[in-house]
Amino acid sequence: EATSIQAIAEAVGIKKPSLLYHFSSKEELHRAVLESVLEYWRHELPVVLTKSLTGYDRFHSAMAALLEFFRSDTNRARLTLREMLDRPESLRERLIEHLSPLVKVLTEYLRMGRATGLVRPDLDPESYVVQVMMMVITSAALGDVASGIVGPADADRSEKERTELVRIARQAAIVNANDQLGGS
Repeated sequence: EATSIQAIAEAVGIKKPSLLYHFSSKEELHRAVLESVLEYWRHELPVVLTKSLTGYDRFHSAMAALLEFFRSDTNRARLTLREMLDRPESLRERLIEHLSPLVKVLTEYLRMGRATGLVRPDLDPESYVVQVMMMVITSAALGDVASGIVGPADADRSEKERTELVRIARQAAIVNANDQLGGS
């Protein structure tokens, strides 16, 4: 909020009038950046979910895509987290608009898994989806900060953390996850 339009223009290597031509204010630029993050998921998640994969592979693929998206540019996760903290009502409206249909698909997959005995019978699908998304976003937003607690942040540490996030999410949802997934 304290950043000037001039500073933003300089950071992206354009002149201030050019930036203002496309975005009439910082608020409009902020909204456009947030919209681009949400639009990505609006389009990407259906692609991930419609791949001809088994339920386990689909789960892993969706988790990997979510993690990669936020970890490849932690500013996406930080922006999302800031929105959650600073403008929760506005973000809630945007999430409903952009992601509600996809969350319904994910929760339906979880319900189908419960019906077949693959997903824990006590799992609440909506709460699970929200909590996993929060875990991924927070982990990506705070990645290097949190990694510093256990040792220097590096590629190996990041991969271990990514693997652990997937394992935690899988263990929370899938009955006998280690047996059914070969212990990986």
